[in-house]
Amino acid sequence: MSKPHEKLADSLAALKTLQEDGRRVFQSSEFSRTDRERLLKNGFLRDIIRGWLMSAGPNTREEDSTPWYASFWEFCACYAAARFGQDWHLSPEQSLLLHAQNSTIPAQALIYAPRASGNTTALPFETSLYDVKTNGMPPPPDLMMQDGLRIYRPAAALVRIPDAFFTRQPVEAQIALSSIKDSSELLTRLLEEGRSTYAGRLAGAMRRTGRADIADEILSTMKRADYDVRETDPFAADQPLADLAGNFSPVVARIKALWSTHRDDVLALSPPVPGLPQDKNAYLKAVDEIYKSDAYHSLSIEGYTVSLELIERVRSGQWNPDASEADRKNKDALAARGYWQAFQSVKATLGQILEGADAGALVKSAIRDWYAELFQPSVAAGVLPPSALAGYRTIPIYLRGSRHVPPRWESLPDAMIALLALLKDEPHPYVRAVLGHWMLGYIHPFPDGNGRTARFLMNAMLASGGFPWLVIRVEDRALYLEALEAASVGGDLKPFASFIAGRLGKS
Repeated sequence: MSKPHEKLADSLAALKTLQEDGRRVFQSSEFSRTDRERLLKNGFLRDIIRGWLMSAGPNTREEDSTPWYASFWEFCACYAAARFGQDWHLSPEQSLLLHAQNSTIPAQALIYAPRASGNTTALPFETSLYDVKTNGMPPPPDLMMQDGLRIYRPAAALVRIPDAFFTRQPVEAQIALSSIKDSSELLTRLLEEGRSTYAGRLAGAMRRTGRADIADEILSTMKRADYDVRETDPFAADQPLADLAGNFSPVVARIKALWSTHRDDVLALSPPVPGLPQDKNAYLKAVDEIYKSDAYHSLSIEGYTVSLELIERVRSGQWNPDASEADRKNKDALAARGYWQAFQSVKATLGQILEGADAGALVKSAIRDWYAELFQPSVAAGVLPPSALAGYRTIPIYLRGSRHVPPRWESLPDAMIALLALLKDEPHPYVRAVLGHWMLGYIHPFPDGNGRTARFLMNAMLASGGFPWLVIRVEDRALYLEALEAASVGGDLKPFASFIAGRLGKS
């Protein structure tokens, strides 16, 4: 008779077969009743709704939303295909969000289909799916498939989105407009469907984003076809727009547009800039003195159990992985040692910044050094493979408790090149510090250590303006993460800029 662990192994083998093509979402009917119940009991599967399951980990807590957010869009695609076959699609608005690499998990996803019944399906963690009945499907050339989702092509979506999209989602609107290479992409649809109001709106949007040639072609062609077109600018009057002229990838256009959109809000909340200190050595001495507190709070925010005594052992050299097996395998000690090494690397960068070096240019190479120092002890101890020091992640990543989904790993080199260029070109140190911190976390380029690296980046940029080193205290963790979530998911960077300004005032 098979033992319990052998039975579980058999069920896991059945799950592995289904997962081999990267799937995370399954219909209950794909498992035998025995395998399904065994995998649910042991935490390898979780219920989504009746008849649908998702992959999970046995150590994942029920209140952890990460497995669901990682499965959300796959579930939407599979569920819609199971109900409606090929006759369904997402909205024009959601299509443009996905084209612009805004993969934030929405509170409610809308599925449009001729056979829809107008029902809301409640999903885990206060999300839902609403199916909207339509009179028919859009013309086949207007739709495309992306990761199993049937979405509008950018031009087809632009001639269908409401006026409010430009004020509510200005970043995505700019990216969509920048993807249009020729007026014919829009005019074909505008003329066929007689969308004169949309034509005027798109002409105004194109002109506002520096594409006057396309704006003029839309107006003249629509009028030549006897349509009465009145040009209107759908963007808010005070909306800052990025310079997206050129063939930028969607992720680069997104980084540039986000920076441009939020810069003025951050600048308005900046405390007075002290300027570079006259006594460089005194500044660096103060940074040395704050190390112990900074390491404790920064590591604690990331969930490490690090005592002040452990930090002191690491700093004094008493931590010895060569002689002590416990030190070699203690992940908290390894994290503390890595933080010490990275802190020294950051301090060396600060020394150059205080001498007047270009802070934005320095971090281009320094940021990889900081990351590598964070994890070198874990590699040396054999806890992580040497490839962990390579740099950018090569897998998708989902953030615990956050609806923000970082950009695809394939786009990370482009995203980071864009961010580093913006840091170099930005003249104001507080803007560099706040936007640099948030945007590094938004991109999440590394497999681990993104929060620590973002705080290092923030402090290097603060130093370039003579601001003191800022410790984000573990007591403020909830407020800190809420402010970052408001920026990444809600598109409001003011809470985070205010948070940093307030903590600088107390520093």
